[in-house]
Amino acid sequence: MRGPVIRLARAALLVLAASAAACNLINNDGPPRGPEETCARACKTRASQCSDTQCWRGCNFVIDRLAQHEDETVLACVASATSTSASKPAACDDRTWSRCAVRLGPYADGGPPAPPPPSDDTGGDDLD
Repeated sequence: MRGPVIRLARAALLVLAASAAACNLINNDGPPRGPEETCARACKTRASQCSDTQCWRGCNFVIDRLAQHEDETVLACVASATSTSASKPAACDDRTWSRCAVRLGPYADGGPPAPPPPSDDTGGDDLD
């Protein structure tokens, strides 16, 4: 009775070890399939200052622009981004991606103007 139990335990351990090894072969750090993957691949070739991780993160960060088919415009902006300091490499951080995402299409001018104040507003802070 003890022999079959040991063999079964060894087989289960072997299957578990093989499963763990197979999971380590899968790249879990990559972007999901779809527009993010396409964006990340294009980012690697067009924005040479960005690392793979920065491309994946940035493309995930601007997913709404990818859905609006604005990926070319965003990537061109990121690729041309420069650092604010001469001692630092070209920018590819979240700020760069967000700045490039908001400065395009109907969002390029900052959006519509603020509404006018109500007509009964006197403009002063008279609390007397």
